[in-house]
Amino acid sequence: MKKLKKVKKKFRKKLDRKFKREIFQALYKMFSLLPINNNKISILSDSRKTLSDNFQFVYDELKRRHNYEYYFLLKESVKKRKRYLEIIQLAYNMATSKVIMVDDFYPMVYPLKIRKNADLIQLWHAVGAFKTFGYSRVGKIGGPDPNSKNHKNYTKVTVSSSTVAPFYAEGFGVSLDKVIPTGIPRTDVFFDETYKKDKEEMLYTKYPEFRGKKIVLYAPTFRGNGQSSAHFPMEMLDFDRIYEKLDDNTIFLIKMHPFVKKKVHIPAEYKDKIQDFTKYPSVNDLLFITDVLITDYSSVCFEYALLNKPMIFYCFDLEEYIETRDFYIPYQDFTPGPIVRTCDAMIDEAIQLKDVKAVDYKAFTDKFFEDLDGKSTERVADLIDACMASKS
Repeated sequence: MKKLKKVKKKFRKKLDRKFKREIFQALYKMFSLLPINNNKISILSDSRKTLSDNFQFVYDELKRRHNYEYYFLLKESVKKRKRYLEIIQLAYNMATSKVIMVDDFYPMVYPLKIRKNADLIQLWHAVGAFKTFGYSRVGKIGGPDPNSKNHKNYTKVTVSSSTVAPFYAEGFGVSLDKVIPTGIPRTDVFFDETYKKDKEEMLYTKYPEFRGKKIVLYAPTFRGNGQSSAHFPMEMLDFDRIYEKLDDNTIFLIKMHPFVKKKVHIPAEYKDKIQDFTKYPSVNDLLFITDVLITDYSSVCFEYALLNKPMIFYCFDLEEYIETRDFYIPYQDFTPGPIVRTCDAMIDEAIQLKDVKAVDYKAFTDKFFEDLDGKSTERVADLIDACMASKS
């Protein structure tokens, strides 16, 4: 019985692979014989299961303006299985949509030839760029094959500023004219005082123990080559020392990258001062109540800089990260805050900085944000409207 189950599982995996590749691509070609629906937009993600962040902001703005038709296929992970009917529907809708939007790595789209007069737009989820990615990592451990088709069929890529546009062009293997500095829609909330106050009050109502306390947020990126191999060395957080050094007026929140599946184990007796907020859906909302951000190589530092509050860079593996991943800009030149190498130094620096009320990040934000006006969503929607209006 066990052997039969193994055989069935192996057969299904093989069939799934065939369906996702050969059959899907054949279906896309067949459906490409149909006319493009000039009113249809497909929104696809393999890293979120609900409409959120850039997608949500852009969708809401487009809905306000027009009566476009939409097709959605949102999965929480590249590992999440797509049913055969979903794959057939995906092939049909991608082949007949005027605009296809993705917000991260989406492997099924890359072997496809995007139809003439249709657009594949990458609304990349992160702000700025400082650590290398994609084809900038050719020849490095975990880097791509230069002959890979991944990312290369984007017709447009939206980014936060013209400074980072060449990095994205290189990383995605597309020409620079396809990379457009619209700004990142989900950062618009940082310019909306009402939104910020509402979110702060919502968080304080939900977590009344935070009110009046100093909040230190630790939000590192993952280690590994991508979603499938993502991990974090939890031993680099010494909860005994963190708890011992924190005063009663400070709460230390941890938000691991969503790719990291291993749970943070905080001793029960420490939970009055140390809490795991990895499952909290929006890191941006947490930033509004954060007094000090601790990160490493995560793009969260770009958003936090818009709040002019202090941040610390805990880089226990900087040399290794430079060797395996590297940066577009030398790391020490890039960071708008102190770099620390040990857990003790991290928490000491956080205690020292937590009473600092404002930091001037103007030089930093001017470089990584084209326009500091809270209108990125409008510019992305304008871009999509222009694509939808182009002649087929």
